[in-house]
Amino acid sequence: MSETATMAQDETGAIGPGRLVLVVGPSGAGKDTLLRLAQAACIEDHGIVFPRRVVTRESSAAEDNIAMSFDEFRRALDHGDFAVHWEAHGHSYALPLEINDDIRAGRAVVVNVSRTVIGALRKTYANVVVVAITAPPDVLAQRLAARARVSDGNIADRLARSVDDVATLADVTILNAGSADYHSRQLVRVIRNECWHD
Repeated sequence: MSETATMAQDETGAIGPGRLVLVVGPSGAGKDTLLRLAQAACIEDHGIVFPRRVVTRESSAAEDNIAMSFDEFRRALDHGDFAVHWEAHGHSYALPLEINDDIRAGRAVVVNVSRTVIGALRKTYANVVVVAITAPPDVLAQRLAARARVSDGNIADRLARSVDDVATLADVTILNAGSADYHSRQLVRVIRNECWHD
């Protein structure tokens, strides 16, 4: 399961002044659920953007991605349509180049990414906030089993992946083991750059 990342280079240095809010965490942590609830809570705030990821697999009910074939993805990559792209779990992922315009306009851009691209994104963007969404192993296993997505592959393999470094890379960690509404409100406060405490 190799994961690689490639950035679209910006010749002007770190892109700002807006904020790039990176949501990371293990499979089954509930990232898509919290993002969906946070997006609904921020729907009237035009200073906050939730761009759709491009993924080489079909979207599920829990996520709103732009599905592309591998050939379409390669053509878009060659055309320079992505701000960043990476590979994980046998699929290719990307964020649209338009996020750079949003960040230059001072907006907060909120995205679900692989932890493997955090370092590159911190170098490319001036204001990066990493939010780790985690859950206890038994909760992760239950959630992965419940969603029964074929592309998830072997659940035991997914759970065995090292995710300890996610917390060390994070600026904020949300333990998503309780109410999704409560934890989404925590995420919204981070997105809006407000302090919060458990």
